[in-house]
Amino acid sequence: MSTTPPREQFLVLSALGPNPMELSSTLYRACQENRCAVLSSRLTRHGEFSALVLQATGSWDALARLEASLPGLAKRANFHYNVMRSSALPPRPDSLPYVAYVSAAYRPDILGELFQFFSDHRVELESLTCDTYQAPQTGGTLLNATITVTLPAGTQISWLRDQFLDFADALNLDALIEPWRPQNP
Repeated sequence: MSTTPPREQFLVLSALGPNPMELSSTLYRACQENRCAVLSSRLTRHGEFSALVLQATGSWDALARLEASLPGLAKRANFHYNVMRSSALPPRPDSLPYVAYVSAAYRPDILGELFQFFSDHRVELESLTCDTYQAPQTGGTLLNATITVTLPAGTQISWLRDQFLDFADALNLDALIEPWRPQNP
């Protein structure tokens, strides 16, 4: 009999539903009941719907049970979902996490331009938060974006920062890029 632990596997689940509390409660409970652990999750509200993305881990049979339970849960709790098997993100010890903050008058092309800039410089996207809102003084639509990225090993940081600020100035964006810092040290 082998004494090595079963190999952990990963599942990424995205779900969309009208009730954020019920959606979260149902999916977290399903993970627990099927002996899966939630490694990471994000919940956001978009209009009348909420989107929950979570990564669960467990043995292959635990993840299979979780997957098999989802159609019934989705029907009862009124949500839509999608699942994909995943693997752990390989370590990138020489990469550097940075955060870019962008504020500007809203234009539909801003995020696409930002993504193209980072792609052209081989910078990986880790997370994105973007909101638009009405300015109280003018009524114009404004955009706020927080983009967490990973700089590849060997990147000359001062050069990339200068390139990013020049890029932002050319698009009339109020922007800043700085090292990522934990929120709760």
